Amino acid sequence: MNEKFVRLIIIIITAGIHLAVIFFLVFDTEKIYYETSEDAKVMRLLDLEEHPPPPPPEPEIPVVEEIAEIIIETDTEPVQTVVGAGTLTFNIDDFLPAHRVATTPVFDDDIIASEIIYPPIALRSGIEGRVILDLFVDRSGTVQRITILREEPEGRGFGEAAIRVFTGRKGKPAVTAAGEPVSCRYRYPVTFRIK
Repeated sequence: MNEKFVRLIIIIITAGIHLAVIFFLVFDTEKIYYETSEDAKVMRLLDLEEHPPPPPPEPEIPVVEEIAEIIIETDTEPVQTVVGAGTLTFNIDDFLPAHRVATTPVFDDDIIASEIIYPPIALRSGIEGRVILDLFVDRSGTVQRITILREEPEGRGFGEAAIRVFTGRKGKPAVTAAGEPVSCRYRYPVTFRIK
C-alpha cells in the first residue's frame, strides 16, 4: 500500500503542476488583476476627447442666369481695347507697397462714383457686387496698370466696369515721409449698389 500511496501522490503532484502550467499559459493573471481593479461604472474626464464644433456653412450666393433679350447682328467687327497695356514699360518692383509710403494715392471718390457705369445685365437682374483692384500708380499720380484681385460675383461685368473707370485716371500720387512723390501699388475697393 505504501507504493500505491506514493504513486497516487506523484500523480496528484504531476497533475497539479500540469494544471498550474496550463492556467498560467492560457490566462494572463496580471490582466485579470488590473481589469478587476478598475471600477467600470466610473468614467474619467481624461477618457473623453473633445473636438471643436464644425464651422458654420458658408452662405451660398445665388447664381442668376441671364439670357440676352435682343440679338443684334452686324457686319462690322467690334473694337477691342486692351486695358493696362501700352507703350509704357515699367518694372513692378519700382512700385512700393502701400504700407511703405506715408500717404497713399488719393482719387476723388465722387468723380469715380459719377463716372462708373453699372453693368446693364447685373442691373436688370438686381445683382450687387464688389471688386477689389490692385492699382499701379506712378509718381505723377497716373494709374499705369490695373489688376483685379477679387470680383464678387464673377462674370457679371463688375470687374470690367471698375477697370474702365480707373484706366488712365489721374489722382494725387503717394508720398514718402520726406514728402517726395513715389510710385505705389494701391488696393482700391469698388462697391456696386442699386439705389
